[in-house]
Amino acid sequence: MASVIDICNLALARLGDNATLASIDPPEGSAQAEHCARFYPMARDTLLEMHPWKFATRRVQLAQLVDDGLSGWSFAYAKPQDCIRIHDVLPPAGRMGAAVPYATEARADGAEVIRVDMDDATLRYTARIEDTTVFPPAFTDALVWLLASYLAGPVIKGDAGAQMASVCLKAFQSVYAAATVSDSNQQRPARDHVPDWIQARG
Repeated sequence: MASVIDICNLALARLGDNATLASIDPPEGSAQAEHCARFYPMARDTLLEMHPWKFATRRVQLAQLVDDGLSGWSFAYAKPQDCIRIHDVLPPAGRMGAAVPYATEARADGAEVIRVDMDDATLRYTARIEDTTVFPPAFTDALVWLLASYLAGPVIKGDAGAQMASVCLKAFQSVYAAATVSDSNQQRPARDHVPDWIQARG
């Protein structure tokens, strides 16, 4: 599997840049390393947010907060720090029920809060995944092209850089479309599937 450095070097190679980076954390001193250190996390998190990737989906019981009572919602929960994209707010494991409405906002202290009318709520969400060894190959390929589109302007500069950014973005869109189809095909629940917790009720 590709490392962060591999992904950065592949992105530079797609721009025709022959630099071979050894480190971006900390940046090794080259301009290319500085650009990759700046744009890689942005490209990774943007791609994670764009689609409910199976490998990045997590489910956790939310930590309840003391609510100020002014929001119009019954309960307030801390948004997980690694949450990139919320999928659903659900009842806790073992309790029957569908996803429920929710709202998100930032409190005065800057903490991100999920507000909902449900006690003991569970969150299904896309997590910020930093371990590149769990990235599927198609996700990695899309990430390389997206990062290349970000790097094109700073690395090549001028009109040529803008043109290359456009080329890379078009390539990304094609690879991304194929990657999301592949990811969506990783799960095909049976129509008559009954969860274990319902089966246990007899």
